[in-house]
Amino acid sequence: MKTSIHTRVPVFMAFMILCLPVVVLAPNLATAETPAPSSTNPIKKGSTVTSRASGTFEVKINPLTPHHKDETAPLGRLSIDKQFQGELDATSTGEMLTAGTEVTGSAGYVAMERVAGKLRGRSGTFVLQHSGTMNRGSPTLSVTVVPDSGTGQLAGLDGKMTIKIEGGKHFYDFQYSLPELP
Repeated sequence: MKTSIHTRVPVFMAFMILCLPVVVLAPNLATAETPAPSSTNPIKKGSTVTSRASGTFEVKINPLTPHHKDETAPLGRLSIDKQFQGELDATSTGEMLTAGTEVTGSAGYVAMERVAGKLRGRSGTFVLQHSGTMNRGSPTLSVTVVPDSGTGQLAGLDGKMTIKIEGGKHFYDFQYSLPELP
């Protein structure tokens, strides 16, 4: 029995939320000539420090009413609330937009989330931009700091975040660069 696209939209949204982050989401910022930074040994470049922060997070995602309805390409809208633990001790709020297709395993989403808290002891806020695609079951995802979105002691922050889920628990790996404090 063929399911309607309306029946698959909630299934698709759950799949995107729970399964897409399992993939390695961002390329490694370290190059072949530069050793990868660790949380105890950041690489200094002029007045900028390149480092890595890792930890866990909890996420609550709730459906919101979409602004547009279309039978051929169902759109979804969800709120995002996260609590980060570890070297990023912060909360975030945001919104996600999703789109499904007639082809099982093909869909996409975008999201924006504002993060507020401390990154390895430095306080401030910044914005993360997500872009995820599922191509017939093959996922890709990019989570990037929006340029010039850092405030307070996080002004000038640049970076990419990787997310994975293991045993039902969410983990992040955040590779970033940040100007040194005076």
